[in-house]
Amino acid sequence: MAVQINRGKVLGVLSMTPLIDVVFLLLIFFLVASRLSQEDRDLDIPLPSAANAMPMTEEPQDMVVNIDERGAIYVNSRNLDAEQFEELLLQSVANNPLGQSVIIRADRRVPLQTPVNVMDICLKCGAAYSLSIADEES
Repeated sequence: MAVQINRGKVLGVLSMTPLIDVVFLLLIFFLVASRLSQEDRDLDIPLPSAANAMPMTEEPQDMVVNIDERGAIYVNSRNLDAEQFEELLLQSVANNPLGQSVIIRADRRVPLQTPVNVMDICLKCGAAYSLSIADEES
């Protein structure tokens, strides 16, 4: 017994002309857009150059700030006060024009004011930060 499939009337009614028009319009749009972007690169403009510039080959590293239960700030295992941390962060932001990010790891027993001070310094220097509070033992 053969199965008979009823295709319906939709395929007979569907007009392909508007769809073809849309495809041609998209084709013309992308051809014009690619041509304009190529013309921008073909302009003869002498660009500035630097003698000692080196291209960035890797993304800047996140700066990890640890705060112990006494409120002492540690960066790269060095104990810093707020002024020293701000100087270090300003230098790091200047060295990373794409943006320096700071990860703040605070002991949960630390007074809240110390992590808030570190976040304030990050905002003042223009660095993005994220905060995590955990036990020092873990």
